[in-house]
Formats: sequence, structure tokens, C-alpha cells
Amino acid sequence: MVTGLGFSSGGVQGGTLDTQLKPNPCSECVMDDTMKKISILTGKETFQSLKPLDLSVCDKQQILAYFNNSYDLYESLFTSLKDEKVFYLCPDRLRLPLVFYFAHTAVVYVNKLVLAGLLKTRVNLEFETMFETGVDEMSWDDTENYRMGGSYKWPTIESVVDYRRQVRNIITNIIEKTPLELPINMESPWWALVMGMEHERIHLETSAVLIRQLPVDMVTKPSAWMYAPVKHDKGVNGNTNMHYINATDVTMGKPEDFPSYGWDNEYGQVTCHVPAFEASKFMITNGEYLEFVKDGGYNRKGLWSQKGWQWKEFRQLVHPVFWVCTKGCNNGCGSNLSTISHCEAVDNNNGYVIDDELGSPSFRYRVMFDNIELPLDWPVEVTYHEAKAFCAWKGSGYRLPAEAEQHVMRGPQKSPAVGTECDMIHQDTISANLNLQYGSSTPVNLYKPNTVGLYDIMGNVWEWNEDHFNGFENFKSHHFYDDFSTPTFDGKHHLILGGSWISTGNEASRFARYAFRPHFVQFAGFRTVRNLDENKIELPIRIVTTDVFVLGEGVTGNSIGLDETKTGFKKVDSTNYQYTIDTDAALYGILQLEFGIREGYPEMLSEYCLIMGNKYNSGKGNCAVFGSGAGKIVFILKKYYDTVLGVDAFARYIQAATTLQETRRLSITSPTGDEKEFLLDQELQTDNVCFKQLTWIANEIVAHDLILMTNLHRLQNPKAWLLRLWEIVKMTGIVVIFSMDNQWKENDLLPILSPNLSCIESEVLEYQTLSGIQRSTVTVWKHHWCHHHHTISR
Repeated sequence: MVTGLGFSSGGVQGGTLDTQLKPNPCSECVMDDTMKKISILTGKETFQSLKPLDLSVCDKQQILAYFNNSYDLYESLFTSLKDEKVFYLCPDRLRLPLVFYFAHTAVVYVNKLVLAGLLKTRVNLEFETMFETGVDEMSWDDTENYRMGGSYKWPTIESVVDYRRQVRNIITNIIEKTPLELPINMESPWWALVMGMEHERIHLETSAVLIRQLPVDMVTKPSAWMYAPVKHDKGVNGNTNMHYINATDVTMGKPEDFPSYGWDNEYGQVTCHVPAFEASKFMITNGEYLEFVKDGGYNRKGLWSQKGWQWKEFRQLVHPVFWVCTKGCNNGCGSNLSTISHCEAVDNNNGYVIDDELGSPSFRYRVMFDNIELPLDWPVEVTYHEAKAFCAWKGSGYRLPAEAEQHVMRGPQKSPAVGTECDMIHQDTISANLNLQYGSSTPVNLYKPNTVGLYDIMGNVWEWNEDHFNGFENFKSHHFYDDFSTPTFDGKHHLILGGSWISTGNEASRFARYAFRPHFVQFAGFRTVRNLDENKIELPIRIVTTDVFVLGEGVTGNSIGLDETKTGFKKVDSTNYQYTIDTDAALYGILQLEFGIREGYPEMLSEYCLIMGNKYNSGKGNCAVFGSGAGKIVFILKKYYDTVLGVDAFARYIQAATTLQETRRLSITSPTGDEKEFLLDQELQTDNVCFKQLTWIANEIVAHDLILMTNLHRLQNPKAWLLRLWEIVKMTGIVVIFSMDNQWKENDLLPILSPNLSCIESEVLEYQTLSGIQRSTVTVWKHHWCHHHHTISR
């Protein structure tokens, strides 16, 4: 899944780790054909998954067993790569090489345990920066390694395995030595440890998706891996008869006190009415989708949305990604795999049968490690765009389900009040293709239908939904992982529900909610639904209509797969608070605040920082401003510091700052419609200044002499930013926290900062704005040891 969105523009990378990363010199040999396969396991090979933890009653032995099982499962998956060279390949051009993901999960354990205070010393900061942030591709033509420049030299597999072994041993020691208080809840430091386990299980699935996209001769099936039968009983007769579902009300959302781990987007609550509808009894199978392909579905523009067609043409797709033909199709791989096709021309001796009527080969199918005959009764795996084109081909009124409809299709559920027994993944016997019962999809009729009469509502493959991904009412992000969900509440990510055959732990929970962009390759399929009323009807489909500004692109249209003239849906604001307040009006307001008064807020605060820096000998080397706004305060501070880094979560602000850096002027339309120009004084320097849009303080931000934070009042989760300040200020440096809304005073900050920092100054500053005199609280902080040393020396 997504962690941070990092962008930089202009100047040098002063104050960030970008220019300080030093690739392992041994990495030059990673593509050496003479390399031999080494053991990558730091534990044992297994493909058997344990049940998730009940956090109200679990003991240390159970926690350790679940941790080791998570770690072992993940490493065991990578034993399928034939040699080390494959770790450095990109199975998907929109993703990073596999070595990144192999190291990433161990790094996330460390980073979260440091935030929680369970780990006091880092294992390897270089790794914990290099492998920290994954990619949620924001456009179709992103290329792999976009953060690393494309030619980055990754560390050796030996060093990554050694790192994973160190992390395993450290976590084992933490579990054994740290006092355990039950229940483990969101405020417990143990929450960070369980978070690491569930995060690793997410990547078990997403890494499997990548490995399945590799050329088949680069992988080998582990001996314990078992595919499902291709067919069950007499086979599937298709979805010719839709299944009637009664109208009802449904409430969605996980209680905060439920005794299992959950991601932030699962909590909160939404209640809505679901009108009666019809649903396909089975998920759409490969056999059904084959009819769409044979009917020219990939060549009929009228069946596709505008964006869907653009994506299909860009990828040159003529069939689903895990189908195999003989036409040499574009495979979407990256780097030196980009010219390789999974669809190579072969003759009949290799098992392909020519369909004389179509004049083209029949399709084969890529399971994890082999090509087999196309299993017609297994669910098809496609993107949202492909699923929507199929619905259009199927006929008027066909669409994908709403999230609320998907919940109704599950039938009556036990109340969460009974505890974990209400959730299938916690039960001893699971009657669904979940939790690695098989190493593949299964026939859609293999498991019995539920009480509603529908098959595979949970498991087999994920189901695409019409809804945009968004938080429920009263959504709150968690301070250990503030940006797990929020960047994707942008109206461009669609929900997937129900889990797949490789979904384990939280992913397989009844409460799990995940989402991807509509062109994303995943173990996801779909079923069709249809309204009973041919007239326009209001449906419980939640569509995010917030205009989200993307750096370098501006406001782009949201991914709406419904015709508003025929289908009613609920328009909602993004529950990412920062998206809703990053507006043109807000940008105009910050420009007026910074440039509207000659000696205003930026001048006052910069002078105060200089005075405090001199007073406490914090040096003049590098400075970082969190809440850099339109950048004026950054440019002023550059007069006193060698390099200055400006960070903001608002894309509009960062774009304005970089424009001022490049041209020294910015024109903007005011809320009243007038054109207003803002100019940067010639005396202010713009070199050695860098601006970044970040959703939290990532490890790429190194230690600074001065940290100025001004943006607490407009952050989704201020605590998530505050927790990292002690790591990014030098032992002799200072942190200045300016509370523009006076909500963050010394007593508010002490519980968060006091484990590592001491408050050495606290006062109220006055400054002039266009609306009059403003007063704001400012506090100054230093490391405990340095504060003590400074006091003694005075």
C-alpha cells in the first residue's frame, strides 16, 4: 500500500538525505551472470498462515508466533525467484525492483517501533531511508525508481538478508523483554508491532502480484505450493440468472474497541439505505470474460470510459494481464524487462490450440509460477477499467456493486460485540478461498453459497466496487502511520473488498477496506449488479468530489465510472482534511499573509529564529521549515543558513513556492476575480533552497541545525509529525514551534516531545497582518542532554 508522497524541486537537496545516499559498492555486481542463488531465509520456509491475534487475550508466545509466521511467509515467497539477479528487475514499470519490497517490510517494522518508543536505536538509517517509501503510481507513464533516478545501484541481497536477520532478532528481543499490558489498543506501543506484521502481510500479496508478472522462466514453484483444481463438480453454468437481493439498511465500520488490529480507514461509521437490486451469483469467470474478448471488447471504444480507453491504448492491451496468447503483447514490465513479452509466438507442440474461427490462438493462463490452460471456471482478474467495459458490454443497467451492497450481499453478520468470533479469518475453519488455503484462485463454485445464495463474497479474488476510497464519518488517522490511507482519499482510487486467496491477517477480515487506482494490476475481479428500477435511483455509492490539486498537474478529474444522468450517488468530501483545505482561496490567503505586509509574519518569525539560534548556538548550517507555505520565510532564512528545506503537505503551496523560486513572481486570481501579482524581493536568495511536498516527516529528512514548524493547525494528524522532530534536529540544534492558532502551547506539546526534547523558551509573539495585530504562541525545544549541558555552562 501507500506511504508518503515525496517531491522536490529547485536548488540542491540541502538538508535531505537524497545527496547523501551512498550505494553499496558491491551493488555493481548484481547483474553478474555468474552469481549463484543464496539462502534468503532468516527463519523457515512456510506457506501456512496463522490466524490473526486477538488483542484482548493474546500472550507473548502467540505474538511471537504470529510475528515469525508473518516474517517467514514473506521470505518464503521470495524463494521462488531463481537467482539474485531477479531481485533487481521490475516486473511492473510502475513499481520499484523486487529488492525494494524484500527489504521494505523489515524497514517499516523499525520505523514504526522507533515512533512507538519500543526501539531506541536505529538498525541502519541508510536502509531505513532507502527502503522506506513505496510507490502508488499517480500516472500511467511513471517509470520505476522515480525517486532514485532510474539508474540507482541497490545494495546486495546478502546485505538485505543480513538486515532482515538483525531486525528479526531485535523484534524477538522486544517481544520477550517488553512488559505486555492487555488489551493492545491504538494507544499501546505494541500497536506499532502488530502494525508491522499486518503491513508485511499486505506486501505478501502485493509482492506476489509482482512476482506473477515476471517471465515464467525467472521463477520456480516452491515444493509446498499447491494450486487449486481447475474445475469443480460439473462446472459453472455462468451467470445467466441474476440473484434478487432485498432492500435493507446497513451500517459499516469497525468499532474502535474491537479486539483485532485495524487500519485507520476501517473505523468510524456510515449507515445507509440499500434499495433492492440484482447481483450475479458468481464472480465473473474467465469463461464469461472470454466471450467479451471474442466479441471484440478490447477494440470497441464505445464500451470504455474515456480514461479507460486511454489507458488500454497506452498499454496496448488485448486481454487481461494474466492471460497468455501468442501475439507478443506488451507486458508492462519495466527496465530491462520492458522488451520481453509473456505472449510469445509458439506452435501447437507447446500446448497452444489455434482457433480457426478467430484466426488467433486460444488463451493460456499465468498462475504464480507456471502457464496452464485457461481455467474457465476461475474468476477473471482485471482492472477497474476492464471490469467497467465488461459491464457496458453486458447491457444497459449493469454496473459494479456499491460498498454498501457488498455488505448486504454477505448476509446477516454476527454483532462485533461478540468479539473476534464474528470475523471469519479468526475462526478455526474458513469456508472461503482465503488465508493461503490454495496458491491460486479456485473455481467459483468450489465453496458453498452463503445464506443469501451468492458465492465467493469473501475470498478467491478481490471485488472492485464503484465507491471511491474514503474514510467513514469521524475518520481519524493514526499517529504511527498518518498517511496509510489519506493520500488515496483523492477521488482517484476505487475500493476493493472481500480479499483474495493470498489475503491473510487483517486483509482477510470482514472489516478490511483497500483500494487502488483503476488501472492497477491486482488479484481483483468483479461481479455485476443491476438496479430493479429502470428509472434513475439514488444509490448508496460514495463518490469523492473534492478537487485535489496534484503537483505539476493541477486539479485533474476524479475517476467516476457512473453516468449521473442515469444513476444517483452520494457526493462526499474527502476525509483527508488537508485535501479539503488546500484550495485556491487558501493559497491566496497564505500569499496575502506572507507578502501582504512589508514587515509581517515571515520577517518576524525569521528574526525570532535567528535570535534563538544565536542564543543557543544552534549553528548556521542547515534549516528546515515544516509549513513552508508559499516559501517567503524559507527565502528569508536562506540569508542566515547555508541550505534551507521547505516542506508542506499542500501541493498548491509547494507549486507557488517553486514558481517564486524559478521566476521570482507569481500571478493568481483573487477570490473576487481580480488578478494579483506577488513578487519576491531581489535581496532574497533562491539558490540552495529545496521544496518538498510530504505527507509526513520521512527518513529522507536528515538532522538540521534549526527546525521551524508552523503548520500544526492544518495537519491531519499533528502528533505524527511531532513524534519525529527529535530525530531530525541535531544534538546542538533547536526546534521552534509556532502555533498560529494558539492551540499548541507548551503543556500540549510536552506529552509528545518530552521523552526526547526539553522546552527552553515559551512566549507569545505579535505580528501585523492585513486584518490587524495577531498573537501566536511560540515554543523552543532542545535535546535533553544539550539543554542540561547548556544550562550548566551558563
